[in-house]
Amino acid sequence: MEVKQIYELMNTVTNEVLGKSDLVTEDLSNVVDIGTEIFNANAVDNYVRSLVDHIGRVIFVNRPYSGSVPSVLMDGWEYGSICEKISADMPEATENESWKLEDGTSYDTNIFYQPKVSAKFFNKRVTFEVPMSFTERQVKESFSSAAQLNGFISMLYNEIDKSMTVKIDSLVMRTIANMIGTTVYSDFQSADQSTKSGVKAVNLLKLYKDRNASAADMTAEQAITSPDFIRFASYMMGMYEKRLATISTLFNVGGKPRFTPSDMLHVVLLADFASSAGAYLQSDTFHNEFVALPKAEIVPYWQASGSDYVFSNTSQINIKMPGGNTIDVKGILGVMFDRDALGVCNKDRRVTTNYNAKGEFWNQWAKFDCEYFNDTNENFVVFFVA
Repeated sequence: MEVKQIYELMNTVTNEVLGKSDLVTEDLSNVVDIGTEIFNANAVDNYVRSLVDHIGRVIFVNRPYSGSVPSVLMDGWEYGSICEKISADMPEATENESWKLEDGTSYDTNIFYQPKVSAKFFNKRVTFEVPMSFTERQVKESFSSAAQLNGFISMLYNEIDKSMTVKIDSLVMRTIANMIGTTVYSDFQSADQSTKSGVKAVNLLKLYKDRNASAADMTAEQAITSPDFIRFASYMMGMYEKRLATISTLFNVGGKPRFTPSDMLHVVLLADFASSAGAYLQSDTFHNEFVALPKAEIVPYWQASGSDYVFSNTSQINIKMPGGNTIDVKGILGVMFDRDALGVCNKDRRVTTNYNAKGEFWNQWAKFDCEYFNDTNENFVVFFVA
């Protein structure tokens, strides 16, 4: 089994997700402790200016975080490492000889027709750990009671849990981002994404401009607040829901005959676009069910927020994919994909502990292993504006 250490990536991703750095190119081909604060010893009274200020109240920042990424978690297994996915090709039709019988002709019923079956193997796992040291004796002097000490320890455990959640959520979004990049690259390669629209990577703004000459100068930012464009986008997304439910080779990179019924379809929309549709279109439409966007999970960004949460950052991915190709796409509004197109499986989250008797502290390592996969033979469609 190939196991990759991704702790360095996780530290970079954390800064992106928290808005502490601009969106950077991330290497997903191999698919975190922030800040230190100490008490200011110069905090003294304003009378004799030699008495150190005392703590009057202790508040622990101890708020659980449950995450907000699309639900693509699949099952796991205890033994073995490989996930094998087997599929069969549709057989071709042949001549029906029962309608052209000829006297004295033999009709062979013993011909062997071998089915065409293929298998994909997913055997790549990623791993990282979040370490933390704990002690009681050396920190008791900073608190007034056992309850305060327990609150402090509880806060540290909660911070570890939040750190793990942020990093795990980020890996889920990178799994989706990699599939977005693969799909856009399949339709465009190195071409300018604003010059055309693909079948799997749908440039809604280009299609809209082709139908509306008056919108020739419309920008991506203007489009997502235009009621007429939002109606057009809703129309196109509704069309694709129906198209994906009908068997076709057009909507997956592998060109396999696939169909995605509504109960196996995932729709994920960018919050900028979904919120804009609600505010600029559906809020003042009497029969808003006719212009409503597909039922979807909402994400605040695809890769990171940048330092300002502007549309050009939240709607962007900038990644290097496993094949070595790099793709930079802005204006991504949403994706539709089959449940089997990507996923998170075989998740193993655990904590190991070691007590250091000499230093009188204990170390804990919150460890995480998981397998993330993209299957380019399954339906996946990207909607963007460029």
